[in-house]
Amino acid sequence: MREMKCWWDSFKLKAYKIRDGSDIQAVTDEIVELRLRIFNEVPEGRIITDVDSVVIDVNPAFTKITGYSPEDVIGYTPQILNSGLQSRSFYIEIWKTLLKCGHWQGEVWNRKKNGEIYSERLSVFAIYDDNNSITHYVGLLSDITSNKRQQEQLDLLAHYDVLTQLPNRTLFDDRFNQAIAYTKRTNTELAVCFLDLDNFKQVNDRYGHHVGDSILIEVSQRITQQIRESDTVSRQGGDEFTMLLADVKSFIYCQQTLQRILDSIAQPIIIDDIEHIISASIGVTLYPADSGEVDTLLRHADHAMYEAKQAGRNRFQLYDAEKDFRIEHKYSRLQTIEQALVNDEFELYYQPKVNMLEGHVFGVEALIRWNSPSEGFIAPMEFLPIVSGTALEIKVGDWVVEQAVKQLDEWRLIELQPVISINISSNHLLSNSFFDMLEALFTKYPLINSSCIELEILENSALGDLNMIHDVLERCKSDLGVGVALDDFGTGYSSLTHLSVLPVSTIKIDRSFVRDLLDDPNDYSIIDGVIGLTNAFRRNVIAEGVETTAQGLMLLAMGCFQAQGYAIAKPMPADEFPLWLKNYLPNQDWLKCAQKQFSAKDKKLKLFQLATLQWQDKFVNYIQSSRDSALSPPIMDITECHCGRCINWLSNEQKLVTGSVKVLEQIHEKFHIIADSIFHHYQLNDHQKVMEGMNELQEAFFYMHSVLDEYKAVS
Repeated sequence: MREMKCWWDSFKLKAYKIRDGSDIQAVTDEIVELRLRIFNEVPEGRIITDVDSVVIDVNPAFTKITGYSPEDVIGYTPQILNSGLQSRSFYIEIWKTLLKCGHWQGEVWNRKKNGEIYSERLSVFAIYDDNNSITHYVGLLSDITSNKRQQEQLDLLAHYDVLTQLPNRTLFDDRFNQAIAYTKRTNTELAVCFLDLDNFKQVNDRYGHHVGDSILIEVSQRITQQIRESDTVSRQGGDEFTMLLADVKSFIYCQQTLQRILDSIAQPIIIDDIEHIISASIGVTLYPADSGEVDTLLRHADHAMYEAKQAGRNRFQLYDAEKDFRIEHKYSRLQTIEQALVNDEFELYYQPKVNMLEGHVFGVEALIRWNSPSEGFIAPMEFLPIVSGTALEIKVGDWVVEQAVKQLDEWRLIELQPVISINISSNHLLSNSFFDMLEALFTKYPLINSSCIELEILENSALGDLNMIHDVLERCKSDLGVGVALDDFGTGYSSLTHLSVLPVSTIKIDRSFVRDLLDDPNDYSIIDGVIGLTNAFRRNVIAEGVETTAQGLMLLAMGCFQAQGYAIAKPMPADEFPLWLKNYLPNQDWLKCAQKQFSAKDKKLKLFQLATLQWQDKFVNYIQSSRDSALSPPIMDITECHCGRCINWLSNEQKLVTGSVKVLEQIHEKFHIIADSIFHHYQLNDHQKVMEGMNELQEAFFYMHSVLDEYKAVS
């Protein structure tokens, strides 16, 4: 550069001499020499062709870049450099631009003399004469292969995972947008998948990251082999992969592809002569059925993947939007419930329990209620199932126990000592802190009688580790003196096991059986069986959900003497219980019934009487209801209703007067014939026939009961 600057200074001096009339020829020679030196010495390749594109000269830089000497190319066209990577139309466009604009500039892939492909930046200019006709073409070229490789490396780092060479998240997002556009055009589906290797951390921890990396590389190759070129698999990081399966015409194809991937991954991977067996879990969601941005769909696929893991791993799971909504709703609701606990929005209500034989109130059941400032009263079944199985369930359970014990202490001050039953879940019971919590409460309230606290364990919740539940309950019973009851008996699957293993003193008959006691013979049989079991195992028995006097009468006849339910009282706040108790009047029908000893025959006759009244009331209510009413008719089958079964039992009883039973059977049959006719006319909207039939049914009802009274009298 210093030499060129000195020459330029000399050239400027001689140019001044030309103005002064000095030697023009000398200056011209030097200019020619300058042009020659520039042509030969610049690092940019130069190539000159005639108007027919035949090479007439190249500079040394051209030779250095291409490997072709002047002798190799002069007399030939630049076609000698063609790499074959550009199409014929590419060169046609170059010539069109040259002829139109006189110049063209761009990038070209050419081939060196040694066959190596290189990238060059090329500028081509047309040279014109005084008549504006093209006489020559000049090409200026430079080798940009290294720049291209650097750019490719940067692109690789920016768009591909370094370890597996799979597309990274950035490129995945771009492919996602392309796939969405294609899906819309073709009216097909796009499967967005999230894959996670099962127990991969254990491999890393045991064998080291180099083995883990080798497994990830192998897995990426196996996935790629199972999908089409139009699909995309991406490594998100760690052992997580995402996939786009485009052009999904049916979910069956998607299932087959995912199963092939799972089967492929599950094949042994041998590294350093050690065989590794791994598996994967995949979650998948389908667009457009599940719509949203890429983050949303990946989150949904991720949720489905975790469901696959929870279901046993080595499987795939389709995203369920409704289930996901329920999960999100549950999480949100859990936060609201926890805040409600902090804000003291919960309250315990108490439902009395009575001894129907004697008429006295002996206890209450503590029932949680939620009074939300924003939502009002919220029923327990709307929030207790949400906290079930969570840490919050234990917090709520602790609160209930503490409030019940505290209330017992407050009632002690006014000389009330009812037995308070507290519902305890198995999750709460088996928590490490349960016994200590209960013991601490009795220490805090030392004057209460601990036997006035009864722990009610749901039978369904006792389906867990019976031995552990037994040990905790036995310790609470022996060390702390509390009572134990088994709630909702008959709804579980191991009732006999629970009776024989758990240290319970009281069995509660589930309200679902009591509700239909006089309607459904099967529920009657279940209650009869439960009462028999409690007698055999020497346990107390109480029926919950008693809503009518008739239900109580039937329970008394069957041998169940304790009850709770709306027929006695609804659950009430703690401050209302003392006044209710003061004004409580025992059910006189129950007291009268309690004075009688019921034989097996008496029990059947009582059932016949009560069930008939119940059947008639239910039938009349159904007939008088609107057609869109939710009411259902009683059992219309004459052999399956309570009365039909009672008559069958009475007929088989050898000691009974069969003639009287026969009359009862005949009038019962007539009663059903009339009812069937009414039911038929009701369906035909024949109101006149219905009214006539109802009068006839009433007469048959009175007659049947008069026959029953006579039968009872002579029996």
